[in-house]
Amino acid sequence: MDIFHLVAEDKIKRAMNEGEFDNLPGKGKPLNLEDLSSIPPELRMAYKIMKNAGMMDEKFARNELLQIEDLIEKTKDAKEKENLKNKLNEKLLQFHQFIDKRKNENSAVFKQYEKKLQDRLLD
Repeated sequence: MDIFHLVAEDKIKRAMNEGEFDNLPGKGKPLNLEDLSSIPPELRMAYKIMKNAGMMDEKFARNELLQIEDLIEKTKDAKEKENLKNKLNEKLLQFHQFIDKRKNENSAVFKQYEKKLQDRLLD
């Protein structure tokens, strides 16, 4: 280890001993980790950036749904099949929310509101 790692470790240990991490939001709760195993490692960062920006590709989402459906059909383990069905339901819900959001952003009412807002801000 180099000197920077040692200094960082020392500061982290000191902060832990002083209780600086005791009141953090989410303490004691499990981490909500995203499963990105179906995405090639070299594309994961781009996928996360696009997803966080609300620009997840509809085609990619549909392909992911189709892959899960294929896995459900091919798996023989009942527990795994149930897990995949739950995952499919979750992904379908996210997909429909994404589509609804896109419809709202592209609706005529939204565009009128956006124009009025821009006019007001530019005045």
